Amino acid sequence: MTKLSVNINKFATLRNARGGNLPDLLQVAKDCERFGADGITVHPRPDERHIRFQDVRDLKPIVTTEFNIEGYPSKDFMDLVLAVKPHQCTLVPDPPGAITSNTGWDTVQYQSFLKDVISSLKKAGIRVSVFLNPDISKVEGAKSAGADRIELYTGPYAEEYTKSRTQPQNFRLFNDYKNTAKEASAIGLELNAGHDLNLDNLRFFKLHIPQLKEVSIGHALVADAIYLGLENTIQLYKRLLID
Repeated sequence: MTKLSVNINKFATLRNARGGNLPDLLQVAKDCERFGADGITVHPRPDERHIRFQDVRDLKPIVTTEFNIEGYPSKDFMDLVLAVKPHQCTLVPDPPGAITSNTGWDTVQYQSFLKDVISSLKKAGIRVSVFLNPDISKVEGAKSAGADRIELYTGPYAEEYTKSRTQPQNFRLFNDYKNTAKEASAIGLELNAGHDLNLDNLRFFKLHIPQLKEVSIGHALVADAIYLGLENTIQLYKRLLID
């Protein structure tokens, strides 16, 4: 079964809106794991508008499943990740002010930069995933830079899936996802996916991308939990990931 990593950024956003410690982020992580999450994902940004750097340090001894830290490999980010040593680091090409991730790496243009970053992470025993658009031409660059996995950016897929209810489905785009996944698998890269996956579109993606090892889901899952409850929501997502 594909693993579900719960991104807890939005819980931190809620906490930060009022100050104090409600909700308690450490308890949220414990509860997500207790309710069935296979991992916890955080994405600390330079302005700390949701996850704070100290949160990451505090979460390390708490998380008993897989801990995944994602973000742009600035000096501060790299210092944090190398100190915390999560199970996985997902490299995302976010500019500092980005609201959310909206594209993957150009692994050709940034090959040298990624090689240096990935080498440092792997020397520390950290598995490395590179955020990638559904573009077969960028897969080899991720491999040659030293990545262990790629994470497919599924924002465009989610948008087209919603459109397909009223418009003809964009099969060319989805074929790009399938072909990128096949290429990654063929050259020895494992496959993650994330961004805008939800209870409506996740099952279709899972069924057609059999190489999928892990998905990271935050915003939609937290929104669903408002209506359905956190435990029930996590179980609903996990049900969609059964082989």
